[in-house]
Amino acid sequence: MSKTHNILILPGDNIGHEVMEPVKKLITYFKNKGARFEVSEDVVGGTAYDKHGVSLHDSTLAAAKAADVVMLGAVGGPKWDKVDYAQRPEAALLKLRKELDLFANLRPAIVFDALLDASTLKPEVVKGLDIMIVRELCGGVYFGEPRGISDLGNGVRKGVNTQVYTTPEIHRVARVAFELARKRGNKVCSSEKANVMESGRLWREEVIKLHEAEYKDVELTHMYADAVAMVLLRNPKSFDVIVTDNLFGDILSDEASMLTGSLGMLPSASLGSSSGGAPDKNGKQNAMYEPIHGSAPDIAGQDKANPLATILSFAMALKYSLGMPKECAALERAVSKVLEQNIRTMDIAAAGVKPVGTQAMGDAVLKALQNV
Repeated sequence: MSKTHNILILPGDNIGHEVMEPVKKLITYFKNKGARFEVSEDVVGGTAYDKHGVSLHDSTLAAAKAADVVMLGAVGGPKWDKVDYAQRPEAALLKLRKELDLFANLRPAIVFDALLDASTLKPEVVKGLDIMIVRELCGGVYFGEPRGISDLGNGVRKGVNTQVYTTPEIHRVARVAFELARKRGNKVCSSEKANVMESGRLWREEVIKLHEAEYKDVELTHMYADAVAMVLLRNPKSFDVIVTDNLFGDILSDEASMLTGSLGMLPSASLGSSSGGAPDKNGKQNAMYEPIHGSAPDIAGQDKANPLATILSFAMALKYSLGMPKECAALERAVSKVLEQNIRTMDIAAAGVKPVGTQAMGDAVLKALQNV
């Protein structure tokens, strides 16, 4: 706690601004308790496009690279649907990931006991669920070349995206998964489509090589991505850590969110090359924390969004980037206590329970934290 940590807040678009407000209050709370935070704020996504004509300004990117922690809200919305593809709000997110080399995306799926009724699965299937999906974030089909849409004439067009991975890209994200597993249930399931994709076969072969060389003590299994999707619904507690590529990780982690009851409950951490296990020689770690939900323009400005995913993302920042694991645990306990008190936003409200708004939920967590 002796080091001053630089936190950059990028609320983004629509409900991104609303769910970030409780995090700002939590940052102030911890500063008042002695945490040394330097906090700045900037625009990104559609909001940045409206201000600068680009969805990620060079100065914002420079600030993100200099920060110890980037707290991101959410980007996008139909307002910017006709913006050039390279300047759409989502392009800013992809550029941040690429430029900061945020290759490992950690997406925990944890079911709080108080939210068993919010999951669409039977309580006995999801009770006690605690799994971690590690998604490769800087490669694969979202970044592969060639890509684009071409006109073949006679009213026919062709869209191309390329799925591509290299040995170093696979090894570094698999290493994060193995290291996490050692601190959890010591099991890793590597997921791909090795039966129909050469990139998937390479993925499997390289994960096996790394396992044999460095992680024989960790139990390693392999499963096709479509099979993982089925098992997540049938027996999700059979998993501990799942490591997979960019595309499958995007899909499977969203599916896992429904096990917890709502997209509004799932946080994420995106770690850079210097934060895959330890800081670099200068103590610098690239890291960005964000909820996995979108900007929800349909409820923006109505104080209806669930801020818990963003709050839990900040808890992950306390643990992985800010050297405050005890504070992380306290904040997670505070969230649990609020849910036990049956305080719910509309997405997780049980029948007969009047939902609270975004800011009221954030204030309830802060109050509970003060009493933990």
